[in-house]
Amino acid sequence: MNAIMLSLDSVIMTIPGICYINGGMIPGKIGDITRFPTPCKLLAFSGLDPAVYQSGNFNASHTKMSKRGSGPPRYTLVNAALNAVRNNQTFHLYYDKNMSERRTHYNALGHCAGKLVRIIYKILTDNVPLNLD
Repeated sequence: MNAIMLSLDSVIMTIPGICYINGGMIPGKIGDITRFPTPCKLLAFSGLDPAVYQSGNFNASHTKMSKRGSGPPRYTLVNAALNAVRNNQTFHLYYDKNMSERRTHYNALGHCAGKLVRIIYKILTDNVPLNLD
């Protein structure tokens, strides 16, 4: 697996915390990134977008993850977000910020996975390595 990922030379491997397995599974499950016109569409494809609860004039402000998308990309992205939180200061600070807002561990991890999806979308569409400096 390592030799295959090194031969592909994917920019997704520049994200700290993305290992060879996640680095291969994420593009494999997402497919061609040009299918998604915005990062929000990619977020919805993976099922990480917030669910919408409405009734009449009522709009719920706190909702759960929709989980309407494909399960394997969601699992892989949340796992990659956990590794990014452990290995990257930027993601760790974002996780701590969400935890200080009295979110649960998995809720904060879901927010980090959403941030990771937006970063993955940007680096894959522009084909530039990640630079968090």
